[in-house]
Amino acid sequence: MSLSPDVKEAVSREQETIARIKAEVGKVLVGQHQVLEGLLIGLLNGGHILLEGVPGLAKTTAVLSLARATSLSFQRLQFTPDLLPADLLGTQLYNPKDMSFVVKKGPIFANFILADEINRSPAKVQSALLEAMQERQVTIGDETFKLPDPFLVLATQNPIEQEGTYPLPEAQVDRFLAKLLVDYPSREEEAEILERIAVAEHQATPEPVVDGADLLRLRGVCRSVYLDAKVKHYILDIVAATRSPATVGFDHPEWISYGASPRAGIFLVQASRSLAFLEGRAYVVPHDVKRVAPAILRHRVLLSYEAEAAEQTPDDVVAALLERVPVP
Repeated sequence: MSLSPDVKEAVSREQETIARIKAEVGKVLVGQHQVLEGLLIGLLNGGHILLEGVPGLAKTTAVLSLARATSLSFQRLQFTPDLLPADLLGTQLYNPKDMSFVVKKGPIFANFILADEINRSPAKVQSALLEAMQERQVTIGDETFKLPDPFLVLATQNPIEQEGTYPLPEAQVDRFLAKLLVDYPSREEEAEILERIAVAEHQATPEPVVDGADLLRLRGVCRSVYLDAKVKHYILDIVAATRSPATVGFDHPEWISYGASPRAGIFLVQASRSLAFLEGRAYVVPHDVKRVAPAILRHRVLLSYEAEAAEQTPDDVVAALLERVPVP
């Protein structure tokens, strides 16, 4: 595969569509540029996104705004300790007239699923999401139903409250393309938030600017973005470094209990192509890989007790590994 003039033209042409999406989301979301970039990368790949941050940082607002900028179906699910799998997927109901069971589909049958405070639901509900997130299908009774295309799970979780929460299973966490950390706004951004919400009489609402066909077309363009063999090997080197950190001269290999799964490499390719596309380029450069790597790897690199004792975070370890992997 080589860089095609047609791909360059398509990438250039679609920048207007991306600008319209950003403008509509920007009517509501102030700042949080990295979060919006991550959400767009997920949207362009059909990759699920996990957002983590303390309450009040507009995690839900960001997801709602992005969903409203499209004309696709949307469901918000508030995850609670008493939530049941049937509340999410649907169930079979008995029809006494013809003495048969009929399927009542649950709210998961939508294009966008906002799983709000996903870590507040128990293991049964978390497991019910696995098939939907990976296979894009749901089994109710003895019937299997395809989920709509596109299908995207955007989940939020609160990192500071532990009471009444359940750690997400590793198998589920690995199905998220990226984990985005939502931070506090700057003083200037917070002043704008006050102006928009506390002072303004009417709050703006994003208007739909793309539909399902537009989104599938954008994804097709992203898949055609050129990825050189050297960049591909750079991605393989990064993933390998998380599993064998000593080979790249990492000083504390004992800090890593488990490295990234093969999904990490797949998602690094997809996210790097999407970032290049968002930057208006028809080709991936190593810097694209380096920019998306923390979001792709921070929930896949599992640290040991030694790392916790040394007050190291996954981001610290990933950053140290990226410094040691040679850039082509």
